Amino acid sequence: MIKSKKAISVLSGGLDSTVATSLLVKGYKVHALTFDYGQRSAKTEIKSSKAICEELGMDHTVIKLPWLAQLGGSVLTSKGEVPQLKMDELDNKEVCDETARKVWVPGRNVVFTAIALSFAEAEGAEKIIVGWDLEEAVTFPDNSPEFLEAFNRVLEIGSWDEVEIEAPLIQMNKEDIVKLGNEIEAPMNLSYSCYLGGEKHCGTCESCMRRKRAFKIAGVEDKTEYAT
Repeated sequence: MIKSKKAISVLSGGLDSTVATSLLVKGYKVHALTFDYGQRSAKTEIKSSKAICEELGMDHTVIKLPWLAQLGGSVLTSKGEVPQLKMDELDNKEVCDETARKVWVPGRNVVFTAIALSFAEAEGAEKIIVGWDLEEAVTFPDNSPEFLEAFNRVLEIGSWDEVEIEAPLIQMNKEDIVKLGNEIEAPMNLSYSCYLGGEKHCGTCESCMRRKRAFKIAGVEDKTEYAT
């Protein structure tokens, strides 16, 4: 089937962006963008994203942004210690606010989405697909419905063509995302969530813990390989 409509996906290779992209790939010719900004997990994110693109039949481009790491400010792009959380701390906002500040990469989603807009306008795409979700919006403001609404307003005012950010998971928690991914047969087994970037998920960083919990609550088999 020839797809006449085009979309750009901001694909990290993680659980959320994988499910979000899988939702829309049947109706759009999707060009996925994966960003290497000097994060510890760049190599594994790119590997996962490439495998996901091959599975879903999408074009794939890796964009290097070394200056984001050079700015500093995040343990994801430095030698600082990545926070480790226990399962019962995942809903403790005070604890999660502290860990979020440590892994926060300055302006990351703004930069990624702006670059995706450039690709969308150049290629005649009408959608930018992102994996922003409700659970991460609790501690990351650039995942929130307010951020989505504001950024779409910026696109409405500041772009020549009509391009819209599509965030199909914006009102969903991780377990709901896993349930949805299972229903639509998204290649979640190819996704990668760990902050550390090892061949196996570490199993103890906040991102790994949220992934573990989501599969457990959703009642979906977790095929992820964890080191612990």
